[in-house]
Amino acid sequence: MSGWSADELRAIARVDELQVASRRADGSLRPFVTIWFVVEGDDVYLRSAHGPDNGWYRRARESGSGRVRVGSVEKDVLFEVADDAPHDALDAALHAKYDRYGPGPVGAIVGPELVAVTLRAVPTT
Repeated sequence: MSGWSADELRAIARVDELQVASRRADGSLRPFVTIWFVVEGDDVYLRSAHGPDNGWYRRARESGSGRVRVGSVEKDVLFEVADDAPHDALDAALHAKYDRYGPGPVGAIVGPELVAVTLRAVPTT
C-alpha cells in the first residue's frame, strides 16, 4: 500500500503541477518548488528534469523527507529512490499528460537516462 487514499490519488492525478519541499536538518521545510509529476498505479512519481544536480531533487535525496502540495492534498512524505518503478509506463503517462507543451519540456523528463533521477513520494501521515 502506497499510503495515498484512492480519493487523494484521483485528486492528485487531475492536476498538472505539484509543489515539493524538502526538510532541512532542523526539521523545517525549504520553500516549495513547482514540478511536473505523474501518478502511476498507487504511487506518485517525481523526476528531475535537469538530472541529479537540480536543486529540489538534490535536496530531496539528501533529506529523504519533506512535503508535497497538489490540488487539495498536502502531505508529509518520504522521498524514495524509485529504481523499481515501471519506467516505461511512467514515460507513457508523462507523454500523455504533458506532450501538449512540446518535445523540449517533455524530453527533459522521459527516457532511460531519467531512471536514475526518479523518486517516489510516499506519505508518512
